[in-house]
Amino acid sequence: MSIATAAPGLTAGTYNIDPAHSEVTFAIRHLMTKVRGSFTDFSGTLEIADDLAASTANAEIKMASLDTRNADRDAHVRSADVLDIDNHPTMTFKTTGVRSEGGDNFLDGELTIKGVTRPVSLEVEFSGVGEDPWGGFRAGFAASTTINRKDWGIEFNVPLKGDKALLGDKVDLHLEVQAVRA
Repeated sequence: MSIATAAPGLTAGTYNIDPAHSEVTFAIRHLMTKVRGSFTDFSGTLEIADDLAASTANAEIKMASLDTRNADRDAHVRSADVLDIDNHPTMTFKTTGVRSEGGDNFLDGELTIKGVTRPVSLEVEFSGVGEDPWGGFRAGFAASTTINRKDWGIEFNVPLKGDKALLGDKVDLHLEVQAVRA
């Protein structure tokens, strides 16, 4: 897959994620609605190749930066009950491939949470490129996937009446990324 057809205007090179203009968010069912949150401390690079399928991405997220807009809940999620950030302070992602399927683009990779590494596929949308006011060249991407938290050993839950539980197993992950060419 060539850059020209999949991502017009994107040029090969190293791009650094700009955390001030990017976001990593998540949503999980809590009782009957979804609770949303974000991670505010993250970094990463994209190595864009002339053949887009040969491109790579690496990211690291600091788990202590979790923010659900509720300090008590955040403290519990960071605790050994859930994410155990004292022993597992980062979440990482490293690509294993880039592919197109049925008109959609995917970034396949390995996601590591709590020391457990599992494969994931993120559906990726190219948002465009352009010069910024500071002389940099930026590229934008949106990516999303849904994971099952139990696949990474995140088992905490509270049983409720009947066959219900406090938390759902599925976690929706969404990234909005602006990256600046180095």
